[in-house]
Amino acid sequence: MPKDAFTNTASRRAGRLLCLLPLFFLCMLQLMTVPPAVADDWGRWKMYRPSSIERIDHREWQAFLDAYVRPVSDGINRVRYRSVSDADRNRLKEYVRMLAGVAVSDLARDEQLAYWVNLYNAVTVDVVLDHYPVDSIRQIGSGLFTRGPWTRKLVQVEGQSLSLDDIEHRIVRPLWADPRLHYVFNCASLGCPNLPLRALSGEGVAEALEQAAREFVNHPRGVSLTSGRLVVSSIYHWYEVDFGGSQRGVIEHLRRYAGPELAPLLSKVERVSNHQYDWALNDFVE
Repeated sequence: MPKDAFTNTASRRAGRLLCLLPLFFLCMLQLMTVPPAVADDWGRWKMYRPSSIERIDHREWQAFLDAYVRPVSDGINRVRYRSVSDADRNRLKEYVRMLAGVAVSDLARDEQLAYWVNLYNAVTVDVVLDHYPVDSIRQIGSGLFTRGPWTRKLVQVEGQSLSLDDIEHRIVRPLWADPRLHYVFNCASLGCPNLPLRALSGEGVAEALEQAAREFVNHPRGVSLTSGRLVVSSIYHWYEVDFGGSQRGVIEHLRRYAGPELAPLLSKVERVSNHQYDWALNDFVE
């Protein structure tokens, strides 16, 4: 091949690669922004003991919630990150270490679910405190191409290192297959369902799921209608598969939990017009 022809060919190839770079970075941004919607099932976590009467002590987590989580007038529970004392930060870390030492496979199913939700939420708060002040949890990276701490291995349970994504998407969602689970996992963001004010317990887990579902569906960050246009939380877009697998399934789910003000409005819509999410930190500014 003549030298000039080779140079021209190389230039064209380089030009094509440069044209693809914006698409590459757009794809990477999408991966960094949208949580996974489908997850594997880790078979080892299917084990449980139906006859178990063991109860995990979540009093330290409850003490933290009582001291530092505040419901405000906009209906969002916010965390007083700035006010957390060094002593209470150490107690939170000790609580997480205690949970990490639990033999989860020996618990009854409801106790396991309460365990996983409390562990997820406590680890999330702990990792935010480790990096505070931040404007958003997505400023806490797990790696070069990730936004947020969700893929980082943060805790070890029964000898297996787990990330927040592992807990939510590879253990809890596949095993319990309940759309209401999305309402009790908190990602430290204003757009997320509230951080529960009460530590979950095995005895009260079903009631907690039901209450959290009604609270989020009937809050504007969950569902809003303007001029007949239905705007929902991006949770219903990212995890549509958990809510019936279609817009119709999402709307039927919303109708199930809609209160007296929202229900008649939802009865008139058949499609979702848009979705939204606020990633600002659920910080309580004093």
